[in-house]
Amino acid sequence: MLTNISRLLINVFSSFFVLTLFTFGLTHFFPDGSSFIYDPSLSTSLFPDVSLTMHQQELGLLEAYINYVTHILSGNFGFSSVRGTPIMDDFVIYFPATIELAAAALLIALVVGLPLGIYAAQHKDKWQDKLIMSGSLIGYSMPIFWWAMLLVLFFSIILGITPVASRIGFEFDIEPITGFMLLDTLLSEKHYALDAFKSALHHLILPAFVLGTVPLAVIARSTRSTMTDVLNADYIRSAKSRGISASKILWKYALRNASIPLLTAMGLQISILLTGSLITETIFSWPGIGKWLLEAVYRRDFAVIHGGILAIASFIIIIHLVLDIFRSFVDPKLRRKQ
Repeated sequence: MLTNISRLLINVFSSFFVLTLFTFGLTHFFPDGSSFIYDPSLSTSLFPDVSLTMHQQELGLLEAYINYVTHILSGNFGFSSVRGTPIMDDFVIYFPATIELAAAALLIALVVGLPLGIYAAQHKDKWQDKLIMSGSLIGYSMPIFWWAMLLVLFFSIILGITPVASRIGFEFDIEPITGFMLLDTLLSEKHYALDAFKSALHHLILPAFVLGTVPLAVIARSTRSTMTDVLNADYIRSAKSRGISASKILWKYALRNASIPLLTAMGLQISILLTGSLITETIFSWPGIGKWLLEAVYRRDFAVIHGGILAIASFIIIIHLVLDIFRSFVDPKLRRKQ
């Protein structure tokens, strides 16, 4: 297991090296579009003490790259070229909103997709299986912006059930403590804290469902495929022949062994959730990282785009490392590898 964890750490370091090498190369070899990021003559320079422009290169290539990585590891992603604020400070402000939305979307995907996949596996090749798999294919193929606008039109405009935008009703004034609106409303000492929590939850449901549609479809299909293979295994047939109840076989034996490939499938959905938030947050005016980056594109704030994408990519690498380490403890095959 220690060997496997060492291998995972090597993969993380190599991924981070390739990521930083790519972003460093973009800013170094294409100075026309992003030279201001490193230009020491500008107060909003990403790293004011490092010049990587083609015309004013004060450091060697290797030294410049080491300085670049050192700033990143220290949490210094530079300053916005438009607003002049530290990029990491803005990232910390907007990122909890995206995490809250992505976590709710993943929860919906698990709560709905997992039972659907199990039910489809139990009724393989029957009409229930075909209906669920057809629905998951439609959900996976559906453009997220079209799906979002369709749900807004139906639930918000026609039925008036869900709010259209924002994280909470405008009548509530909740002081940010953690950045997670649901948690901040519960921690608030205002007399309307419970009403504010209900409002925040009400605002979260529709964008979370929109964002969770693709992961839901993927989890349903992955669960169905994995559970089908597990349910046809010899040890499952042996358990059935011993008279063990179907529910015990399903939840204690089949699902436990099927959970290992599902962890891999869930890990792959993290990237989809964070990238899908760009569209979802824009449509629902959700003040998260996606909306923040899109506004940076409109303002041509390349420093924010560079720093924001680098921070998100680093976060995804860390999350995958955590999931892989957890999978190493869960998977008996990986535990036996030394």
